[in-house]
Amino acid sequence: MVAFSDAERDAVYKAIFTRRDIRRFRDDPIPDGILERLLEAAHHAPSVGFSQPWDLVVVRETETKAEIAEIADRAIAAAREGYEEPRRSEFADLKLEGIRESPVNVCVTCDPTRGAPHVLGRSSMRRTDVYSTCLAVQNLWLAARAEGIGVGWVSVLYPHEVREVLDIPAHVKPIAYLCLGYPEDGFPDEPVLQQEGWRERLDVETLVHEGQWDPDRATNAARERGTDSDRGHEPRSRSESQPR
Repeated sequence: MVAFSDAERDAVYKAIFTRRDIRRFRDDPIPDGILERLLEAAHHAPSVGFSQPWDLVVVRETETKAEIAEIADRAIAAAREGYEEPRRSEFADLKLEGIRESPVNVCVTCDPTRGAPHVLGRSSMRRTDVYSTCLAVQNLWLAARAEGIGVGWVSVLYPHEVREVLDIPAHVKPIAYLCLGYPEDGFPDEPVLQQEGWRERLDVETLVHEGQWDPDRATNAARERGTDSDRGHEPRSRSESQPR
């Protein structure tokens, strides 16, 4: 059995609590050995029925990144129109992608046919292939933090256009488009959106239910989430939601 020393255990939690969504990158290249470790970490994520539904498309070419960035530019402009003032102007001030600046982009995809037609554990919850792919993203992200590499998940994209640019088969789903590189200003002490005053972290006590769903806790959490909508801060479209 593999055991963790106290220092090793603490390092795992340190990676979790100091992980950040990075948008500004230095142009220093990522050493091949580090990138290989990150991809290997992604590949060791848990998956439903051990189906391993992910593929990882590594993008380094300037021309390809420019095509993806152009998609993001249009999607961000469309998302901005979904807000009312003053949130629209605040949204416009946010940097939501670092596609061109980051030395490496990685598109993480999900193949729903892998292991089909009978994937153990997926018969009644069909989207567990997508959930499994998200675990691969988290593995890569935490490993990157331990390596001092920043990661930014760009969700303001049109997946069908990303599929066309990267020649992804029609049945394969683009799940996450990630920008990887050394952070221009290091890792901030708290999430960028929290620093910018966009949102605050919810109290975990309002989200943990013992034994069964507690409507009072749910109400408290909803009240905290509602501070944005009270000021006209919630978008009419959810397409621009950004993981932080």
